[in-house]
Amino acid sequence: MSSDSVESKVPEVVLTFWIIKILATTLGETGGDTLSMTMNLGYLLSTAIFATAMVLFVILQIMSRKFQPFLYWATIVASTTLGTTLADFADRSLGIGYPGGSLLLLALVAASLGTWYWAEGSVSVATVSRPRVEAFYWATITLSQTLGTALGDWAADSGLGYGGGALVFGAALAVIAGLYFWSTLSHVLLFWAAFILTRPLGATVGDFFDKPVAQGGLNVSRPLASAIIAVLIVLCIAIFPQRAGQHPGVAEPAK
Repeated sequence: MSSDSVESKVPEVVLTFWIIKILATTLGETGGDTLSMTMNLGYLLSTAIFATAMVLFVILQIMSRKFQPFLYWATIVASTTLGTTLADFADRSLGIGYPGGSLLLLALVAASLGTWYWAEGSVSVATVSRPRVEAFYWATITLSQTLGTALGDWAADSGLGYGGGALVFGAALAVIAGLYFWSTLSHVLLFWAAFILTRPLGATVGDFFDKPVAQGGLNVSRPLASAIIAVLIVLCIAIFPQRAGQHPGVAEPAK
């Protein structure tokens, strides 16, 4: 009997991953607001557009036989823009508010992770190599992006402002990083906590870029901010090496 290593369809989780993830979540905020607010398409139509893009990218991701950096990050960006408009639709159009939206989405993220664990015995991203696991992964990703948007908006609206919200979520991520290196807590649990918190960090930074100066922002136009962040993401993917994560494969009979 021999065992080999099966490549995951997602990248190795290293510092580069988190840098691009934060940029992608910031783009999700400015890009989502560009369609729903700047182009005045509204939250529902913008959500439908981004949901269509998300489904197409997930299908391409599942059909791909190996990890492809640009495809993976395009899918992440699609999920975070969808999360932006979906959270805004729930919080504002449905009238449940930031607290109600955040609690509802937290329950959905927990349910998604629980179902994934019940079906597969693990929610580690290192095992994302089969269609069913990929479906769980992208469903959880999208829900976590939506939750992160609601949390970011809730923090900014509660009196912290965009700068204060960014500091709070940045500090929370620093605590998680410390727990990762100097505690015995599950790295899988800490990964998902960090993944969720990078979204409100990106949301508050994105709002800081495009909101009026009177509201504590820099008043950079949403399309321009989106274009700048998109270029930075492409440069990061092109410059920094991206490789797939790995997990133990199923033992194969000796030939």
